[in-house]
Amino acid sequence: MGKIHYYNNIYLLLVALALSFFSACGQRKAKDGRTDTPTSGKIGFVADESFSPVIEEEREQFQFEYPKAQLEPLYTDETTGFQMLKDLRTCLFITSRGLTDSEKAYFKTKRITPASFPIGYDGLAFIVNRANNDTCITVKDIKRILMGEATNWNQIVEGSTRGEIELVFDNNNSATMHFVVDSILGGKNIGAKNVYAAKASKDVVDYVEQTENAIGVIGSNWLNDKRDSTNLTFKKDIHVMSVTVADKATPSNSWKPYQAYLLDERYPFVRTIYCNVVDPHRALPWSFANYISNPRGQLIMLKTGLLPYRGDIILKKVEIND
Repeated sequence: MGKIHYYNNIYLLLVALALSFFSACGQRKAKDGRTDTPTSGKIGFVADESFSPVIEEEREQFQFEYPKAQLEPLYTDETTGFQMLKDLRTCLFITSRGLTDSEKAYFKTKRITPASFPIGYDGLAFIVNRANNDTCITVKDIKRILMGEATNWNQIVEGSTRGEIELVFDNNNSATMHFVVDSILGGKNIGAKNVYAAKASKDVVDYVEQTENAIGVIGSNWLNDKRDSTNLTFKKDIHVMSVTVADKATPSNSWKPYQAYLLDERYPFVRTIYCNVVDPHRALPWSFANYISNPRGQLIMLKTGLLPYRGDIILKKVEIND
């Protein structure tokens, strides 16, 4: 009986220790104070403001599916976002480029294995006032405007009386601005003098709505008309310019940043959207980033008018009425 009593006591002690361990795992704080898991907890993340419409859709659906998760977004410019990632003030940054080799090496010195992977594509759109019907433009003329070689509408459209061209961007340090400099101008700085930086993408749209001679530069996911579930129309208050790589722009050879034209590359200005993750715990930020790249998140990308990175897409002919 003594031995049985002894073994019973050992068994109870082991059970108590096991329960204590699992309880602690559920509530344990990391050294950095984090308590989030892949499907629960509260954590912030950062995204370039030009992608906020689609990222908001992803965030809302993720939280609907995982009610114990609370994701707090900060929509800012690309320069600020990467600095926050480097300072480990965020574990997730969503923007139009991945981590460079030197950035990855930096995080490895902090004993963090970084991850950078594509989640979708959007188009860089050029928008004009509703009263401006000169909506076809060549890539060459866009470059001339950005470089300051064409400053008046009559240098782009013969006989135009709209006067001086005003260029409007969302932010001096945004992913939009960086894409223009790096991908369109090949690393050269913008030479145009009549350039304005609004605070955010919505401000670009508002400015163009009120200014007949303006050209706004903006991510295409800001332009989809949510009343149209087919994503075949853009906002009615502005015109979206059709762009061609040909020497002369016509309605038959110029394309808008619709999903189909992003896919078949007829639209020339396509950006890849990346999740950049430096999450040592592989918890909520990592889980959300992977959710976006997986089938449910990719379907949201498709429904919001952008092009998902994964999945088989079948093109069907449709009639588009602008």
